[in-house]
Amino acid sequence: MTRRILFTALLFSSTFAGAADPIQIGSRRELFVDRFLIDKLNGTSLRLHTPRDEGIALKFDKPWEGLFSGYATIVTLEDGRLRAYYRGKAVANKDGSEEELTCCAESTDGRTWSKPELGLFEVMGSKQNNVVLMKVNTATHNFSPFRDERPGVPAGERFKAFGGTMEGGGLTAWKSPDGYRWQKMTADPVISKAMVPYKYMFDSQNVPFWSAAEGKYVAYYRVFEKGIRRIVRSESTDFLKWSAPVLLEYRNPEMEAPIEHLYTNQTHPYFRAPHLYVAIAARFMPGRRVLSDEQAKAIQVNPGYFKDTSDAIFMTTRPVEGAEHVGFYDRTFLEGFIRGGIGAQNWVSRTNYPALNVVSTGPNEMSVFVNQDYAQPTAHMRRYSLRTDGFASLHCSYAGGHAITKPLVFAGRELSLNFSTSAAGGVKVGFEDAAGKAISGFSVEDCVTQIGNELDRKVTWKSGTDVSSLAGKPVRLRFSMKDADIFSFLFIK
Repeated sequence: MTRRILFTALLFSSTFAGAADPIQIGSRRELFVDRFLIDKLNGTSLRLHTPRDEGIALKFDKPWEGLFSGYATIVTLEDGRLRAYYRGKAVANKDGSEEELTCCAESTDGRTWSKPELGLFEVMGSKQNNVVLMKVNTATHNFSPFRDERPGVPAGERFKAFGGTMEGGGLTAWKSPDGYRWQKMTADPVISKAMVPYKYMFDSQNVPFWSAAEGKYVAYYRVFEKGIRRIVRSESTDFLKWSAPVLLEYRNPEMEAPIEHLYTNQTHPYFRAPHLYVAIAARFMPGRRVLSDEQAKAIQVNPGYFKDTSDAIFMTTRPVEGAEHVGFYDRTFLEGFIRGGIGAQNWVSRTNYPALNVVSTGPNEMSVFVNQDYAQPTAHMRRYSLRTDGFASLHCSYAGGHAITKPLVFAGRELSLNFSTSAAGGVKVGFEDAAGKAISGFSVEDCVTQIGNELDRKVTWKSGTDVSSLAGKPVRLRFSMKDADIFSFLFIK
């Protein structure tokens, strides 16, 4: 057994078998996307859900955008509008060429998008375009912005970004007051190729953000390790001085997780539970050819971009839970999250790459956007929807079953569930002490069966909804279920 496998096995034994100390969840929302809170599953399982294809959201149809547009980021603005940033590139040439531009589009609902005429740069003889950055070394190859929500951030730095490649010296830091007008924060890269001990790095989308949960800036970016596209993490308190990278491993509760090429990582705090980082990554399968020459010719894909394939996978990480979590992604689900669609155009190289950030697109809905038809005249960004919190669920069949959490400590007066049942199904929740003994008045038998499909159902016991007498004490939750899914739960203060 190698050292890495042995370390992983030891970590699983402590993480998945139950921690010695109760887990402090306070009043934060918890999603059933990993085994972090789960001690026992009996007739229940964690189930990954499939996003619904909602069709084309944004076509890369401007002359300066085109076939090789990509590396998109979706930013939620302060007023709730959405802004998409993406690389515009109409020709096939080297990374970091001057033909690469950073473009933007905007939407109020995620369904209909417009491209503002910003008048900032002259492209093809006109300033009537949606370009926010161009001709800045290699930064526009993979420009990745975010809205900086750090308390006290100066007005001129409300937006920040990374951009750059190894040939450009590394990742440069950028700032903007409005997300349109950008300037460098320093002349030299803030994460340079000299800082990162790998032979090749930075050439895909490199993701920085402010973590409210950690109280620092963090960045997840691409390197090659033993010829495989891998992800590393660095930290900063000021966005200018960054720590040495930590190579991230992968773990699965049932087997050793595979090391696969992850072309982009798209790691970001989930907007309803910012202590939980979601990563909807592009899994790349180099040399796994699907199309024949005839099929490739029929869809007019560039000849250099149809001999590989890719899809999207779902991972999570919880760095706020301690040092052991900083170096790992949980790959609880090894299967594909968003598969290539029907049709040859969905099975070319570097298509099906998710945009950065899952965003709210309705009162009961969230969306992820995906770059599709890459290197084809029909290149576009497509929208996929899920119910809010609906990446995965604690699932139970008609036969019935239950799940028991590890000991945890909560803060709040009421327990809310995001759940769904069939007409014949139901959910009950019981409280037990740390040793597993049912707590009188709050046991499964005392709970009123919850039936329906809601994002925010307050659980009721015979005595009512008030569970504040149990707050601050180590307890376990027992979820007793039949033909039902629970997506998340939250203790309300």
